[in-house]
Amino acid sequence: MKDTHGYALSGCNARALEQFELALNEFRCFAGNPIATADAALAESPALVMAHVLRAWLYLLSAEAGGVAPAREALEAARLLPCNEREAWHLRAIDQLCEGNWRAAALTLEDLSAHYPLDTLALQAGQQIDFFVGDSRMLHDRIARVLPAWSPAVPGWHAVLGMHAFGLEETGHYAQAELLGRQAVELQPHDVWAQHAVAHVLEMQGRRAEGIKWMRGNAGWQTDSFLAVHNWWHLALYHLALGDTAEVLALYDGPIHGHKPDVHVELVDASALLWRLSLQGVDVGRRWQLLAERWAPFAGDGYYAFSDWHAAMAFVGAGREDLLQALLQAQQEAMAGHGDNAAFTREVGWAATQGFIAFGQQDWAQAVSLLRPILSQSHRFGGSHAQRDVIGQTLLAAVQRSGQHALAQALDRERKAVARQRQPAIHGDLAAMSA
Repeated sequence: MKDTHGYALSGCNARALEQFELALNEFRCFAGNPIATADAALAESPALVMAHVLRAWLYLLSAEAGGVAPAREALEAARLLPCNEREAWHLRAIDQLCEGNWRAAALTLEDLSAHYPLDTLALQAGQQIDFFVGDSRMLHDRIARVLPAWSPAVPGWHAVLGMHAFGLEETGHYAQAELLGRQAVELQPHDVWAQHAVAHVLEMQGRRAEGIKWMRGNAGWQTDSFLAVHNWWHLALYHLALGDTAEVLALYDGPIHGHKPDVHVELVDASALLWRLSLQGVDVGRRWQLLAERWAPFAGDGYYAFSDWHAAMAFVGAGREDLLQALLQAQQEAMAGHGDNAAFTREVGWAATQGFIAFGQQDWAQAVSLLRPILSQSHRFGGSHAQRDVIGQTLLAAVQRSGQHALAQALDRERKAVARQRQPAIHGDLAAMSA
C-alpha cells in the first residue's frame, strides 16, 4: 500500500493508512495529538513501520531527555519488521539521534530527502534538527533542494511553503519569507509553523504593530496547537518592544505559563520572556520562583544545552543556588560525554549559562567577559535569531552597567545598524542604490 505521495508503506492496511495520514497532517500543523493518532494507526496494523517511525520522531523532537526511551522503544519495534529503503533511512536517522548525534541524523535525512523529496516527515524532522543545532543555512537549503518536486497539487504543499518560509527568514530573505508564509496560512489557517515564520519576519524587521495584527487576526494557531505557547511568546515580544508590559505580564500569566507547562519548549519561552522583562526593570513578583519549580525536575538532565541555559535563567531569577549547582554539574558531565550536546555545551552553553549567572549576581564585568566571546558564535547551540538575541541584550546591559562606555556605544550602534539593514526595502531606497 502507498501513501498520498506514492511512497510504499510496509505493513499497512486501509484503516491504518487513514489514521497514519491524519497523524502526519496533525504533525505538519503542530495540532491535535499525533502520537495518539499514530497509536490508533498501529492498533489497526501493528506492522506499520512508518507509524513507529512517526512516534519515534515525535518523542525525539521534543529535545528532552525523557523522550529518548520511548523513541528507542518505537525504533526497536520497527526494527523487528520488514522495511523498505526509505523507512530504513528513517530508522538510521532515529538511531543516530537516540545516540545524541544530531548532525549525523540531519545528514541522513538529507540523503533521504534527495531520493524521496515528497516525504514531508523527513523534511519536517530534518528542519527541526537544523533548528536545534542552529544550522540556519540548512533550515533554508533542506527545503529548497526539494522544491522542484512540489506543486500546489501535491498534498502538504502548505507545510512545505511554511517550512521554506522559516528557512528564508532565518537566512535573512524576509520579503520572500513573509510572502510564502502568508500564502501557506491562507491555504491552511491551522499551519502554525507558517504563522510562526511570518511572526519571525515581523519581529526581525521591528514591525511590532503589524505583528500584533498578524497574530491577533488569525485564530487558527491559538487552539489545539502544541506550538501555540511559542506563538503567544512572539505576540508578547511585540508588546514588550512597544512598552506595554502590562499586556506582556497578562500573556505570561495566561496562555504562556498559566497552564503550568512541563514541556521544555514552553518553559524555554517562559524563561526567555521573564528575563527580557527583568532586563527592562519590570518587577515580575514570584513568577521566577514558580517557573523554577517547573524547571526543577530537569535540572540534572544535561541533555540539550539550549534548554539548560533557559533553565538557568529561571534558577538565577528565583535565587535557587541548589538547582543551579545541579545544572552546572550536569553540564560538566555533558561536556565530558559523547554526542553533539557535548559540543553545544562546550562551545556556547557553558559560557552562556555562567554569563547569565554572573549577570544575576551583578558581576557585570564577569558577565561581559563570558558573553562577549560567544555573541557571534551563539548559533552553535541552536535556536532562532529571535531567541538568541537575549544574549546580545544581556551583554549590552552588562557592558553599560560595568561602565565600559565605548564598548556600550559600539554595541548599541551595531544593534541599530542591524535593525536598519533588516527594514523592508522601499522604492526610494532601491532607486538610490541603483543610481
